[in-house]
Amino acid sequence: MVKRPQGIEMPGFIRPQLATLRSKAPKSGYLHEIKYDGYRVQLHLNQGKAKAYTRNGLDWTKRFSAITRAFDIPRQAIVDGEVVVVHGGRTNFSELQADLARGRQDRLLYYAFDLLWLDGHDLRKLPQIERKSMLRGLFDACKLAPPLLYSEHLEGDGQEFFEHASKLNYEGVVSKKADAPYRSDRNDGWLKVKAVQREKFPVIGFVKDPTGVAALYLGKQEGRELVYMGKVGTGWSRTVSGQIRKQLDTVVSPKSKLTKPVTKPKATWVEPKFFADVEYRDITSEGLLRASSFKGLSKHK
Repeated sequence: MVKRPQGIEMPGFIRPQLATLRSKAPKSGYLHEIKYDGYRVQLHLNQGKAKAYTRNGLDWTKRFSAITRAFDIPRQAIVDGEVVVVHGGRTNFSELQADLARGRQDRLLYYAFDLLWLDGHDLRKLPQIERKSMLRGLFDACKLAPPLLYSEHLEGDGQEFFEHASKLNYEGVVSKKADAPYRSDRNDGWLKVKAVQREKFPVIGFVKDPTGVAALYLGKQEGRELVYMGKVGTGWSRTVSGQIRKQLDTVVSPKSKLTKPVTKPKATWVEPKFFADVEYRDITSEGLLRASSFKGLSKHK
């Protein structure tokens, strides 16, 4: 048991602990949580007064006023968590951005996953598992309810948890070392494993560069309609870029083959004869691929 310090003055914004990217989740010694696709927000609660800070320390209290009002408790606490919007059964960053742009807050949720300060005590040196236990206790004692949510975790095989999360189309998992303190930097105390989706999309056009392509425009067949899915501009070498250009030059079309054409002044349109194998994180609320990366080109899907 780590000895807790005596009550001292509540600090200002604390630089957040960041997770290190890994290809696999650890099997033991860690707590495993769903990775939320939202805005990292640190809440400072002081006897009914609340402030919300972004991961860079910007004061976004007004933008998240629905969250801070819900956390109106006669306690002193600094809580680390994520503001999200749930859409289609999982957190969706694009929907969150759209709501914030409109000034809409009725769908905002706050997943609390760490407790850094409580009633005059700095908790950062305490083990992760003890901080989470105290956070759970705070939720229970103050009868906190949505839009405030306690971020549940599992112990055991993190990779097994990640595989289940991937099947449910979650963004990934964050694994936190159970006996580690809170450290304001990127370290191995927190590890993240991201899930990606992969699919083949018909190439409907491209942007030229001097030796190949700068970007590919993609579509998707939905029934009888060919709809626009956005573009991909990373994932190839200069050599591969030239090879892609040679193949697409054989199917150049005078106009777009999309059912509902889009305006792209730099586009060279093509017949949708080639398919791009693409990894992507998500599909935005506008129906476009997010964080896409090219993996290959084929003549047939």
